[in-house]
Amino acid sequence: MDAMPLKRDLAAARKLIGNLVRSRRNRRAVARLAPRHPQPAAGSIQIVVYFADTAVNMYQIRQWYAPLAELAKRWPVAIIARSPGAVLKLWDEAPVPSVYLRGVVELERFFAEQDLRIVLYVNQNTRNFQMFRWGRVWHVFVNHGESDKMYMTSNQFKAYDYSFVAGQAALDRLRHKLWDFDLAKKAILIGRPQADHVGGTVPYPADERTVVLYSPTWEGDRAAMAYGSILSHGRALTDALLASDRHRLIYRPHPRSGVVDPAYRAANADIIRAIARANAVDPSARHIYDDGVELGWQLAAADVAISDISAMIYDRLATGKPLIVTRPSSPEAEIETRGYLGSCEWLDAAASIDIIATLDRVQHDAQALERLKFWAEHHFGDTSPGAATARFHAAVETLMAEWERHAALHGQEERRSESDGFDDDEDEDALPAGD
Repeated sequence: MDAMPLKRDLAAARKLIGNLVRSRRNRRAVARLAPRHPQPAAGSIQIVVYFADTAVNMYQIRQWYAPLAELAKRWPVAIIARSPGAVLKLWDEAPVPSVYLRGVVELERFFAEQDLRIVLYVNQNTRNFQMFRWGRVWHVFVNHGESDKMYMTSNQFKAYDYSFVAGQAALDRLRHKLWDFDLAKKAILIGRPQADHVGGTVPYPADERTVVLYSPTWEGDRAAMAYGSILSHGRALTDALLASDRHRLIYRPHPRSGVVDPAYRAANADIIRAIARANAVDPSARHIYDDGVELGWQLAAADVAISDISAMIYDRLATGKPLIVTRPSSPEAEIETRGYLGSCEWLDAAASIDIIATLDRVQHDAQALERLKFWAEHHFGDTSPGAATARFHAAVETLMAEWERHAALHGQEERRSESDGFDDDEDEDALPAGD
């Protein structure tokens, strides 16, 4: 009898039991803390961000905290959470009200009580579909980053009334991939409003060291999205940086690193331990393992960034500072080379051991810096301070005006319940985490 399927079944059973136990614990915590976090007053909220994912994907909503706080100064905003673990995090962190609506009945009640006009979505969670039944609001996909991953051209874009996208590169990408998609109406350019809110304090003093940000993504759950470099590049390049007395490493791995592949998880743990050892040998090096909530200071402070194919590339692009992209070791990983990735500074796995020479080159290559400037504008448009925030607010204002126009057209129509008795209201924390 083959023992491997049995081991996999046992591992899956243990994971499911662990998820159920954690879910029950989180629900008890929500019940205990809910009185401290009352729902917004009836009729006070016009914009909601719908976050149906679990706490493991909080990074997707966190990057919107500062833009949402700014938006809320003009239009009331709240976050809807469907996972108890996620709402516990949101209650601790989010700068706008967060509500836990476990079931569709609670969603329907919230919609009935509030003056909702726009629903924003930061990911493609399957539970987003439960929200699409409400037809008297605009459903708007804002995503959780700008990148050339296949995720960025999913046909799921068509499910939303509108999508807020970063710049011309996003339009080109969608035009190439999606058939019969009305870009002129459905896609609205806003740039990257997160770039107007660089958060966090640099945790080391200024000195002569060259600061290198290495921000690998996770291993992916399918061959086409196997962009993660920790196992292929990570240990060689971090060993070289930690051995150098001219460099300081900021290591910020994706929070899902190793959730699929134990070897990937082990390589990530090896790098974290190596950073601790290097700092013990030379405390002045101040290498950083960064797993903090705030993202911004790392991108701005680093002299050079090394990133996998992920949204981190494009967050860094906006700074106009040197950037290196790891080439996926999987031949099946899909790479869109018509955009920035066709002109970027690639790092092959075999070249990781010589990362110091590569860093020295890209910092002083005039042509590489000129290419960076071009692609930053192509992806984000005007990157001057405040420009993206202004475009974000203008996009919301346009949709608010459209809502008013349609509300006037349909004002005499009877409002009916849009519930569905066949909806599955299973607690998402009890299920395996998604993308």
